[in-house]
Amino acid sequence: MASKLLIKNIKTLVQVRDEAPIKICGKDMAILPCIDNAWLAIENGLIADYGSMDDFPGITDWKGLEVIDAADRIILPCYVDSHTHIVYAGNREGEFVDRINGLSYEEIAKRGGGILNSAQLLRNTSEEDLFQQSLIRFNEIIASGTGAVEIKSGYGLNLESELKMLRVIKRLKDLDIIPVKATFLGAHAIPPEFKENKEDYIQLIINEILPAIAKEKLADYIDVFCEQGYFTAEETERVLMAGKKHGLVGKVHAEQLSHSNGIKIAIKCGAISVDHLEYCNDSDIEELLKSKTMPTVLPGAAFFLGLPLPPARKMIDAGLPVAFASDYNPGSSPSGNINFMMSLGCIQYKLTPEEVINACTINSAYAMDVSNKLGSITRGKLANIILTKKINSYGFIPYSFSNNHIESVIIKGILVE
Repeated sequence: MASKLLIKNIKTLVQVRDEAPIKICGKDMAILPCIDNAWLAIENGLIADYGSMDDFPGITDWKGLEVIDAADRIILPCYVDSHTHIVYAGNREGEFVDRINGLSYEEIAKRGGGILNSAQLLRNTSEEDLFQQSLIRFNEIIASGTGAVEIKSGYGLNLESELKMLRVIKRLKDLDIIPVKATFLGAHAIPPEFKENKEDYIQLIINEILPAIAKEKLADYIDVFCEQGYFTAEETERVLMAGKKHGLVGKVHAEQLSHSNGIKIAIKCGAISVDHLEYCNDSDIEELLKSKTMPTVLPGAAFFLGLPLPPARKMIDAGLPVAFASDYNPGSSPSGNINFMMSLGCIQYKLTPEEVINACTINSAYAMDVSNKLGSITRGKLANIILTKKINSYGFIPYSFSNNHIESVIIKGILVE
């Protein structure tokens, strides 16, 4: 594809913002600026200009210009997936059957399943094999419309394997296809060898693993699973503050299986996002309103595990911004398809199509600090865009759930094969 691309006769150009805010809050999430019967110009991988076909400019002087006629089709900015675990080995489909047979997530974990199952598989997998397995999922999420992704470690749970995961994430980042952010999640679970002495594992994270990560510059963020049976609020704060000393910004898995005060600790430590939120309460919402931390809902995990739904509707009605992400992982959300997450957002959480699109673009871009590059159709941002098939409106995407409505994904102005 040429370095200059013109897309014309676009049925609707979605999420058009001349000056894009870094996040959208409260009632403003129901507003989605669009241009009907539009054109979009891309040059050198960036959005150059756009407008209505009624005011179509003369640009015949563009040499090497390629033109796409998007009649009856819609263009959206690519989704930003700010919470994934796509670097993992094998799968956990056996646990899927265990849950069907009545075991809870916690019961499976106590039997050595869950995160520890993934950790054992990962420790026995070479870096090259892990990279090849992860590359398949990486390409899969791009094909379904994801134009930037955050990826966590956390299935290694020792120095060697956590570094192996982060090196694989770096290899994906170095492909320079879409923006990738890396998160160190060593405090994801207690490895079996530290079952009787969690404090020694925390010390290993703080004194050995974090310095090694910093030396190789392998992570952007640090995350902790703040939950009963995993890491307490006090332990979460210690790990986040230790990461902060190495320049890592905090994220927190919070209030997923119970209320463990993860939201309050995340805010206290200046976390960029706090994710899951099934047991978020009114007091947490009040604290979030006073913070810069992005509440991030992971609808795939609540759906797959049959958990109570996070109060996304209540948070938006209270004036908060809300982001959505996939939580793509082998145990609790084995899908990275944001189109489906948007369907869940509308069907289960009672968000409008406008609200879920804002949640999966501008607000999720904030949650991984790529607002300056992605999240909206704005001049100067990366030309990472979705071209739909012939559909009635953008609302058809969440409405017609599980069907593929994407015709093409364009990354940096280049059609993805």
